[in-house]
Amino acid sequence: RGFSMVFQDSLLFNTTVYENVASGLRIRGISRREIGRIVTEQLERFGVAALSGRKARSLSGGEAQRVSLARAFATSPEILLLDEPFASLDTPARESILDDLEKALSGSRTAVLLVTHDRVEALRLADSITVLEKGRILQKGEIIDVLRRPASEFVASFAGTETVVAGRVVRSGGGVVVASASGVEIEAAGEAYRGQRVALCIRPENIVISTGGRTRTSARNAFTGRVARLLPMAHYYKAVIDCGFPLVAFITHQSMEEMGLREGGRVHASFKATSVHMIKKEH
Repeated sequence: RGFSMVFQDSLLFNTTVYENVASGLRIRGISRREIGRIVTEQLERFGVAALSGRKARSLSGGEAQRVSLARAFATSPEILLLDEPFASLDTPARESILDDLEKALSGSRTAVLLVTHDRVEALRLADSITVLEKGRILQKGEIIDVLRRPASEFVASFAGTETVVAGRVVRSGGGVVVASASGVEIEAAGEAYRGQRVALCIRPENIVISTGGRTRTSARNAFTGRVARLLPMAHYYKAVIDCGFPLVAFITHQSMEEMGLREGGRVHASFKATSVHMIKKEH
């Protein structure tokens, strides 16, 4: 059949790396010479050619998943099913394998269905995405549409929206909605009726932080707050700012040092009305 599958556990046969990758080809009656060519090609593609003669049980988790992918691609499947294949791997191993998998997919005609709880994996590998909660489809569509216009708070959280604030519309007109949320007013581009309940979604990369006095900008939302937490991430810091509601922003280490940003310090945070995604509630 025209599909292959890779599981969270590698499920390799108790034989050599070479024999594992060759197994699907032998079942299909491929010649020995052609099997040798294909196995060598796939082992090289996933960086495990040097392990060809090794027993599968002697491999590390990352090595075993590379062999599993080589075995899956060896049969040139029309569809590749990936069931959380990187969930048990550490970050360096996962990043390295994702790089190789991206390259392998770019040169193939294989359609891939990936099941994952990891947002980064989904965003890196997928063209379209379906978000499920408890077996129910909440939203599906192109990656960029789901990122920019999440249909619910759950989808917004999955898509990387760090700030989701519940509010109620107090004014609306001219393409701008003003909602009262946690005792403050937040402006968002759009239309809604007065009294309507909304959820306001603000992505962290759209927030500008300053430590000087407020300056005039085109941003319709500007708040003064206190830095509640500074959390180191991979290449930046996540700043949680108490503005009457918790507002999360991303900031580089260099910018943090230049501004003298510290937990407990006072800052100004601003963002445009057009950068606020509004989810309307019917009840």
